[in-house]
Order: sequence, then C-alpha cells, then structure tokens
Amino acid sequence: MIEHLYPKQITDALSTVRYPGTGKNIVESGMVEDDIRIDDKKVSFSLIFDRPTDPFIKSIVKAAETAILTYVGEDVDIKGNINVITRAPENKPEPEHPLKGVKNIIGISSGKGGVGKSTVSSNLAVALARLGYKVGLLDADVFGPSVPKMFGVEDAQLYIHEIDGKNLIIPHERYGVKMLSIGFLVDRNSAQVWRGGMASRALTQLITDGDWGELDYFLIDMPPGTSDIHLTLVQTLAMTGAVVVSTPQEVALADARRGIAMFRDKNINVPILGLIENMAWFTPEKHPDEKYYIFGQDGGVKLAKELGVELLGQIPVVMSIRQGGDDGTPVATGDSVTAQAFLHAARELTEAVDRRNNELPPTQVVQVKH
Repeated sequence: MIEHLYPKQITDALSTVRYPGTGKNIVESGMVEDDIRIDDKKVSFSLIFDRPTDPFIKSIVKAAETAILTYVGEDVDIKGNINVITRAPENKPEPEHPLKGVKNIIGISSGKGGVGKSTVSSNLAVALARLGYKVGLLDADVFGPSVPKMFGVEDAQLYIHEIDGKNLIIPHERYGVKMLSIGFLVDRNSAQVWRGGMASRALTQLITDGDWGELDYFLIDMPPGTSDIHLTLVQTLAMTGAVVVSTPQEVALADARRGIAMFRDKNINVPILGLIENMAWFTPEKHPDEKYYIFGQDGGVKLAKELGVELLGQIPVVMSIRQGGDDGTPVATGDSVTAQAFLHAARELTEAVDRRNNELPPTQVVQVKH
C-alpha cells in the first residue's frame, strides 16, 4: 500500500504499455495527455488517439488500467477514470480537380460489347465539335482501344511539354476533338495482358497528365460491362453524368439495365443523362426512307420509358458508319442521314446536361470505403 502518488509514477507505469500499431510505448508516442489528476488514491488522465475509430482504443485503455494497478498499486482508483480523446483533424486543402478547365464530364457506357459504344462516342464527340463546342475524348477501354483507328490516327506520335513545372501529354486533335488513348502508347498488334491495377494506373495517368485545357464536354469511352476501370473513373473524376448505349436486342437491353443500375447505385450516384439506341434499323444508302428492323424495333425506346431516362437518339445502321470507322473518318463529319442522327443526339445531350446542371447538385467523386 502506498501513501503518496506522483505523476511520474503514473507515466512510468504507462511507459510499459505499447501501441500495437507502431510497437512504441504510449508515452513516447505522445498518447498520454498532460492532464494527469491525483486526488488521494483516485487517478484520472486522458489518452489521445488519431481517430475515433481506432481499433485499439478499448485494449489500450484496459492495458493502461492494468499497468497502473500492477506498477503503482492495486488500491489505486483508476477504473473508469481514463478519458479518450482524438486529435483535431488537420485542415487539409481540397485536392486539386484533375480537369479543372473542363465544364462537363460524360461517361459513354454500355452493358456489353458489340453495341457500337466506341462508334457512338467518337461520332458524338465530332458532332459536338461541329456544333461549336470544345470537346475532348478519352479512350478508356485500355484492353481494346479503338478511338485511334476510328479517327485515322493510329500512327500518331504523342508529345510532352512542360507547364508550370509539370510535364503534360499533348492530346492529339482531329475534327475539332482532342483525344488520348492507351492505343497511342502500345503496339496495336499485341494483346495488352495487364492486371486491373496496372490498367487503372495507366488510365489515371492519361487523365491527370493530359493537357486537356478548356473543354465544354469531356467524353469518356468506357469499357463495356462493369469493372475496376469504371470504379477508377468515378473515384478520379466527378462525372456530370452518363450516357448508356444499347441496341434494340433483348440481350443488349438486359445488359443496359445493369449498366444503368451501376451508375444509379447509392455508392456511385452518377446521373443518367440518357440512352442512345444504336443500330435502331437498317437503311440502304440509296434508299434512305426505307427501314428494316433487323435487331428488333424500338427496344431502346421502351427501355428508356421503363427506366425513366431520356432517349437521346436512334442511330440507324448504314454502310457509311462502318466505312467511316475503318477509314478513320467518323460519319458525323458528313451530311448523311446518320450524320444528322448524331447531330440530333448531340443536341439532345447538351439539353440533357443543361437540365441536369440546373436541377441537380454537382456529382461528387466516389470515396473508397473499406
């Protein structure tokens, strides 16, 4: 039994308690607040933790009580007298927006491959540029980049210049569209065998290290389906909204439903700007008034109505679309019936973006939760 207690006895006892996260004792780690109070046999003080969710709080408090009872005296009144406080959060500056000169960021998505998503992305970008907007296009399909082929720039060389002490990639520009693609950086005759993390890092670099400048619309040609790439994009960029591409076929519409559900998930919460029905019908070049519904009729129209989203446009199947993609001249550069369909979809998209921006708050970057 001890007659007098001193603060040093308390700190000496607490120096035997180690914090599991670092292996250091809690005294040298600065976890014991300078507020030790002694009233006869009653001892009280505070322990400091970095965050209220620290998993070791309870075990450290119990270990501190045990240390004092063991090394100071078993008759010390310590149980329930240890206060837990957390450090004040630092006022960290907001992270710089990676595309601070871009007004609207739009993801072009599809639930499955083969519905012409890249064709739609490329032609929408060209159509927006024809309407007088400043447009950027990112080919985010790192495993199957096709934008360079569609713009006829497969052999283009990328260059880097320095701005404000940082080396930035200069996007290639054609038909009024600034574009970057992993296809510019790899051998187009070789398959890209990358793990998800490698692909995500490559994509993030194209976004953050690209000198995109001032843009009205930044379109992202996303990979088909749902994957790590989609998560990387919504964690890197606050998207204005998404456009989902589908064909009229039931199997494509089922995948489009899943794609829309992904963006509407409460943890992602990216607004759906609308749906584009590609390959809506076949029209012979020489008979533009004829329509043959080879993939079904108005499937996209019905899905848009069912899910309460805008139908931005129906794009017909015309030989010139395929020829334009193969030749590197997007069909939207011309005046065909298909070009007019893309111009109509582009106008509808700008109106949908204006409505979204007037009615909804800005989208937030998705935060990773473990």
